[in-house]
Amino acid sequence: MKEKLLKQTQHEYSPRERIFALMVEGIFFLGILPGALVYFCPRLDRQLALPSGAFGMINLVLGGGVVVAGILFAWLAIYVQFTIGRGTPAPIMATQELIIQRPYNYCRNPMALGTIVAGLGLAIFIGSISAVVVVLTLAGLLLGYIRLLEEREMELRFGDAYREYRKQTPFIIPRLRKGK
Repeated sequence: MKEKLLKQTQHEYSPRERIFALMVEGIFFLGILPGALVYFCPRLDRQLALPSGAFGMINLVLGGGVVVAGILFAWLAIYVQFTIGRGTPAPIMATQELIIQRPYNYCRNPMALGTIVAGLGLAIFIGSISAVVVVLTLAGLLLGYIRLLEEREMELRFGDAYREYRKQTPFIIPRLRKGK
C-alpha cells in the first residue's frame, strides 16, 4: 500500500495536465460549491425558521472582503504548489517538492484556510446561518482528511524534512510572527 501511494504521488505531471486539473477543481470550488451555498442555504434558513443574517450593505462589504481575502490566500497557495511544488491541490497530482515558502511558512494548509475563509465570507455575504454551519461542517471534514490522510502521506514522501516542518509550522491557524 505504501509503495503504491509513493509511486502514485511521485509521478510528475506536465504543466498542461496540471492546468487541466486546476480548471476542473476550479469549476467545483469556485462554481458548484458556492452556487449550492447561495441557492440552497437561504432556502434552508427559511424552512428551519432561522433568523436572517442579512444586514444589507454590511453583508456585502464584510462578506465580499472576506471572500476576496480567502480566495487570494488560497490562490497564492495554489500558485506556489503549481510552480515550486510542481503539483496541484488534487492528491493524485501531489507536489513533487516540500513547500515551506510563503504562504506555507504561516501554516501548513494555507489553501484549506483560504477556502474556509472564502466560504465563511460567502455565508456572511448571503446572510445565511445555515451556510455558516455547512461551511464549518465541510471545513471539519476537510481538516480531518488532511490530518488523518494527507499528513501521513507527506511524512512518507518527505520524511524528516516534513516532520521538522510540521514541528515548526502550525496546522491551520497562521502564526504571523516567528517565535524568538
